[in-house]
Amino acid sequence: MAINSSIMYNVKSIKLFLMATNDSAINDLLTRGVEEVIDKAHLEAALKGKKKLRVKLGIDPTSPNIHIGRAVVLWKLRAFQELGHKVVFIVGDFTGLIGDTSDKDSERPMLTEQQVKANLKTYFSQAFKILDKKKTETHYNSEWLKKLGFLEIATMANLFGLHEMEARENIAVRMKAGKRVSFRELMYPLMQGYDSVAVKADVELGGTDQRFNLLAGRTIQLFYKQKSQDILMVPLMEGTDGRKMSSSWGNVVNITDEPNNMFGKIMSVPDNLIEKYFLLATRTPLEEIKRIKTELANPRDQKLILAQSITSLYHGNKSAADAKEAFINQFAKGNLPEQIEEKKITSSTTHPTVYKLSILLKLAGLAASKGEARRLIEQKGVKVDGKASQDIELKLDGKTEYLLQVGKRKFLKVK
Repeated sequence: MAINSSIMYNVKSIKLFLMATNDSAINDLLTRGVEEVIDKAHLEAALKGKKKLRVKLGIDPTSPNIHIGRAVVLWKLRAFQELGHKVVFIVGDFTGLIGDTSDKDSERPMLTEQQVKANLKTYFSQAFKILDKKKTETHYNSEWLKKLGFLEIATMANLFGLHEMEARENIAVRMKAGKRVSFRELMYPLMQGYDSVAVKADVELGGTDQRFNLLAGRTIQLFYKQKSQDILMVPLMEGTDGRKMSSSWGNVVNITDEPNNMFGKIMSVPDNLIEKYFLLATRTPLEEIKRIKTELANPRDQKLILAQSITSLYHGNKSAADAKEAFINQFAKGNLPEQIEEKKITSSTTHPTVYKLSILLKLAGLAASKGEARRLIEQKGVKVDGKASQDIELKLDGKTEYLLQVGKRKFLKVK
């Protein structure tokens, strides 16, 4: 029986279309928001081949929440997943105890097991806001790191010289300044590298601050007779204040933030970071990003689209649209939020009659310390019943309800 030539042509056209689409996705994966790939030619060939790669990412639970800066690599992991590769997501419950100092200019304190357990409670569920749970292999790295003996650790350590550790930028700077560098910190790359051995990683993802640790994995894999993993590194994101995004600085946008809060935080991002946020924190096509930057001259209009794009990734289109409407209603029109949290303040004294404003801010949780409260007041960042106050000594009646506002987004009714 003869085969219809038009059917054969259509099948061929579909195959060519799928190949072109796949090549475009691979190019986007390897270039968009990517700082460095080792070995790029090898990884690109592997992605175009038939083998299903094992792609690894590890995150230490140093805080309870995953922020959008950390989510950059999770979205890259999702892109590998969409190309049909096996994603291996590791929560570093063991390495979290030891502490990686790659992104620190001082020694990171060791966390307790209780702190790590408290932090990691929702890490997998947070990651599954981005990753396809059914297609994700998950681990805690205590599964294998707790089993390592001293001899095996010493043998791995023999693969590296002290001069290599000292050459790391943050370590070199600290040593030059006479700051302490612990042996514990020097052991961290060995543990992260051994993670790659344990899961037989073909590819590992990480931020640029992880470069030494990622390369250590390649060396340790060769020692264990495995092929060296390829590496894909993404740049670090700045936070809402322009500094590096860090939970310890409080300048983060967490992927668990409720929609209105997430939207408002994005709107406070410095104008010079708009394009970078679009590139790293959204899936907006590059052509669309270029169009937004070209056609919308007002940074506020650009940020409205940015904030809605990011919020929709984690909360859906409707919640993002509602958050946008609430933001415009509150800030553009000068209205108060429809719902304002209420909090009753208690004091150590039996019958408090007055509170200093700075102390009330701390008790209400609107400032982390009395010092921060004083700074906020001095900088005209605090309003009482809609009026800005720079009086640190302002005394408020403990029996009266007040509406406190800190900055543009924090509102609280206290009594």
